[in-house]
Amino acid sequence: MIAVSIEDLWVKLGRRTVLEAINLEVEERDFIGLIGPNGGGKSTLLRAMLGLIQPTQGKITVFGRKPAASRRSVGYLPQRNLFDSGFPATALDVVLMGRYGGLGLMKRAGPADREAANDALTMVDMAEKASREIGALSGGEQQRVFLARALVSRPRLLLLDEPITGIDASQQGEIYDLFHRLNREMAIIMVSHDLSAISTHVEKIACLSRRLYYHGSKELSAEDLIDAYGCPVDMIAHGVPHRVLREHV
Repeated sequence: MIAVSIEDLWVKLGRRTVLEAINLEVEERDFIGLIGPNGGGKSTLLRAMLGLIQPTQGKITVFGRKPAASRRSVGYLPQRNLFDSGFPATALDVVLMGRYGGLGLMKRAGPADREAANDALTMVDMAEKASREIGALSGGEQQRVFLARALVSRPRLLLLDEPITGIDASQQGEIYDLFHRLNREMAIIMVSHDLSAISTHVEKIACLSRRLYYHGSKELSAEDLIDAYGCPVDMIAHGVPHRVLREHV
């Protein structure tokens, strides 16, 4: 089944064209890494899939429906933001926030919601710290909790916007292993600037710089990358694939 279908998608914010003529199909169990320069429209594309930004032109469907109608089937981990480390919320409280959209006005979380939140914490190996305050957790542990919040609705599509930012190198491998486990049950689209990690861990790579360069695999031509980044990019794949950017002005 097609998780996301995008046809000739254009998005303008004010007078600026952010996305131009985007065409993309994401299948169930796809794991796509989305790379590209700053300001290339990566976060905007994720928000369009969530129905938070309306296209200027074109069509986008998520599991055959308009994005807003499918939002409960989509988990979203936005770019990590600073928050008050003294905020009095436990890990379980934070995950429960992911259930509020389905509760309705003035309704409180019930036993089923708490069970779903605990299940999500178990999925990310954080069940034993459910009662810890979020500000007392390490950066990697906090990111796992925020990921559990994205998973608490039991999504079929997971959108990750720079999920490794701020995570210690020693913990990044564990996070990627977790993404691979989740990918057995859902499609994943992950935005990242870490080109070497993207090429190592994902199944397919797309490059976005207003226009999308994607061939349904890890293969991107040198011309694609030059067009996207505005400078030469060498693609090397000996053993562990990685990318090297030539020195440029």
